[in-house]
Amino acid sequence: MVVGTAGGWYEEALPAVAIGEYAGLESVGSMRVEAACASGSAAVRAAYDSVRSGGADVALAVGVEKMTEVDTLTSIELIGRAGSYVWEFENYGMTFPAYYAMYAVSHMNRFGTTEEDMARVAVKAHHYGALNPLAQFQKEVTIEKALQSQVVAWPLKLYDACPLSDGSAAVVLASEETARKLTDTPIWIKGVGSSSDSANLSRRGDYVGLRASVEAARKAYAMAGVTPDMFDVATCHDCFTIAELMAYEDLGFCKKGDGAKMIRDGETEIGGRIPVNLDGGLKAKGHPIGATGASMTVEITKQLRNEAGRRQAPIEHGLGLVHNVGGTGHYAYVTVLSRD
Repeated sequence: MVVGTAGGWYEEALPAVAIGEYAGLESVGSMRVEAACASGSAAVRAAYDSVRSGGADVALAVGVEKMTEVDTLTSIELIGRAGSYVWEFENYGMTFPAYYAMYAVSHMNRFGTTEEDMARVAVKAHHYGALNPLAQFQKEVTIEKALQSQVVAWPLKLYDACPLSDGSAAVVLASEETARKLTDTPIWIKGVGSSSDSANLSRRGDYVGLRASVEAARKAYAMAGVTPDMFDVATCHDCFTIAELMAYEDLGFCKKGDGAKMIRDGETEIGGRIPVNLDGGLKAKGHPIGATGASMTVEITKQLRNEAGRRQAPIEHGLGLVHNVGGTGHYAYVTVLSRD
């Protein structure tokens, strides 16, 4: 069993031990992994490697976080430390919204992306969140309401940001032989890619995308033997609305600078070229940090099984994508899932 959690928000120092006991798995080997907001995908990757190597026939990946155990200001401080602590947090007081505001301003200046474009991402997220009974936010919003909401770190506003969340998700992985015994509708991991980037943002070449996402996607696509135009549905890491627009570009769904055009043209809605975040995304479903990557995997599994109800995307190729970022591109995981 592998447990992904960033930790720091709650008292339990050994969550893998507590979860193992609760699940009746005290005697199996367990460990905790951490990759900031990508901890859930790191857990899935570690469990996958365990099965693929022959070390286990069945493995359990759990993602979990309880962020409301502390007050909001403490939580903001904890997230603000997710970078180069001494240089950026101590010296300059960077918060997490401030990091992504830098990306937003850079994208706006270089490509003409607007505040309205980012608001469109929020509107889409809340639309699908309203269809998801497990979403933290289940009410639709308008572009006008998003644009008029409180500024958090310009140009990012309240509705551009994901919430503080409690949550958990689990994924059962098994060898091919065992999986066919356990279910009639297995979903297969066809490719996994991961990458990292510098702790200090001043060492990065630009602020219009995440190099770690580009590299993780390249590795996953090569392993799976797929191209970006083959996916039926995707989940992208949208901790802020600008992050989703950058993800479209980093993952190869469009060329650099065309992310805003995709949201304007409805290409990432159901019926569009590549539906994205039909569970509401981090923006509306919620972002319990360690649970997010596992939750994304659950969502794409449901989509590929045609079990998503009113949020169901048309499935043609039988391929789905999970994109999960830790920090401000400090970690990135891309996973290709297949129905066949």
